[in-house]
Amino acid sequence: MSFKFELLNQDANCSARLGKVYTKNGLFNTPIFMPVGTQGTVKAISPRELKELGAEIILANTYHLYLRPGHKLIEKAGGLHKFISWDRPILTDSGGFQVMSLAKLRKIDKNGVTFQSHIDGSYHLFNPKKVIEIQNALNADIIMCFDECTPYPTTYEYAKKSAEITIKWARECKQFHKKVNTQALFGIVQGSIYPELRIQNAMQLIEMDFQGYAIGGLSVGEEKPIMYKILNILNPILPQNKPRYLMGVGSPEDILEGIEQGIDMFDCVMPTRNARNGMVFTRNGKLVIRNAIYKQDLRPIDDQCTCYACKNFSRAYIRHLFNVEEILGLRLTTIHNLHFYLQIINKARKAIIENRYLEFKKDFLATYN
Repeated sequence: MSFKFELLNQDANCSARLGKVYTKNGLFNTPIFMPVGTQGTVKAISPRELKELGAEIILANTYHLYLRPGHKLIEKAGGLHKFISWDRPILTDSGGFQVMSLAKLRKIDKNGVTFQSHIDGSYHLFNPKKVIEIQNALNADIIMCFDECTPYPTTYEYAKKSAEITIKWARECKQFHKKVNTQALFGIVQGSIYPELRIQNAMQLIEMDFQGYAIGGLSVGEEKPIMYKILNILNPILPQNKPRYLMGVGSPEDILEGIEQGIDMFDCVMPTRNARNGMVFTRNGKLVIRNAIYKQDLRPIDDQCTCYACKNFSRAYIRHLFNVEEILGLRLTTIHNLHFYLQIINKARKAIIENRYLEFKKDFLATYN
């Protein structure tokens, strides 16, 4: 099936919306949280377990898969879906985040971005043509334009120059994209914290008519009210009939704010990375399971949670697993955190259908905070 977005419902009291996205590897419902599988795997959890948790789409990283094992090997294997044994939709980012996160190992010039590999020190040029070539080979359902994820803080002048580069690269990405009938290409709105730049960047991308629009360069150090302001500014500008993706966000409260502002898609390493460090999410907020206070705590992580970890194991046992460095500990916390995130999304969808999203958000945050 070719790519299609179907808007099903919008809450009567805000911009929260319910939809379906159809891809060649099946559909997913929105709003959606996408677990991050940077190197072709969501760390500490199997594809079967992801399905059992209700994950409908995952994200993988173009830059890291290019370095290892290489896009040509993945293409030879039949594409990323077959290579990692995942038969549901996949989104690949473009490497634009690495332009920021690996700033000490890269150089931007008129030819693109030259990265020095953190693995062996070799040099690799990334530009729109190369990024699209890699993503065409990976054959994900949704692919992203190459962009510069603008760092924070940054000056207006730098943000303006960065946004202009992002627009130039977006045009070139669309030109080089070869699988237009089977891979949806999303443009990425940049412009840092400057409303004028964000609006201009969004309007230029809309003129190019992408199949979806992402918002990048947020949750990179700015205060939350600034991020929320940018979302509020872009909400009435981005097309209603295209999916909207807030990249790299984030915490439960940020996701709920994004949904209220009309965002459909989210991804973040927070639930899985925090899980591996012993931090878990509960309806009453976060807790660090390693802490001594839980040594004799025989309650589940969250006594209202229905995940495998909470139904079968105590805080004391999971703390013990972390203390003796048993792999099962971080697997259980990963299962729990992903379940927690995906259940938030499920409850948000139900609230949107019933036109009570704002009430749901208020009640959740009152307990969580």
